[in-house]
Amino acid sequence: MSDDIHLTPEGAEALRLELDDLVKIRRPELAQRLREAVADGDLKENANYHDTKEQQAMAEGRIQYLQDILRRAKVVVNDGPSDFIRVGSVVTIQEVGASDDETYTIVGAAEANPREGKLSEKSPIGSALIGRKRGDKIKVNAPDGQISFKVKKVE
Repeated sequence: MSDDIHLTPEGAEALRLELDDLVKIRRPELAQRLREAVADGDLKENANYHDTKEQQAMAEGRIQYLQDILRRAKVVVNDGPSDFIRVGSVVTIQEVGASDDETYTIVGAAEANPREGKLSEKSPIGSALIGRKRGDKIKVNAPDGQISFKVKKVE
């Protein structure tokens, strides 16, 4: 498994927007709240101060994470139809024994969100799909056991 970081153009843009919001809006808001909490005095028992410091640390951690991802990531452009599944492909699969199809976009791990239909290329199912094509039958060892499914469509 490669340590490469892949993002779709949409995923890269979403992370840039989140970073911009954190740097330009959230960071100054938290700094102002800290100034106000310090002005209230006695920091030992100032819950607002401690809560704001914790939020600030989380925001700074997220900023560093996003900067690192965006600096190292390769933006993968889906440059048209392909028979083979790759990052950026929209894939429709059907689990053996199920009647419903499931459609996912294969994305880099940093933008994965299965509830939104964005499946990481490094997840068990995502990695099993990479390089496959329509009609392929695949077995995947997932956390809940082995899953078998068929690739119905690749866009």
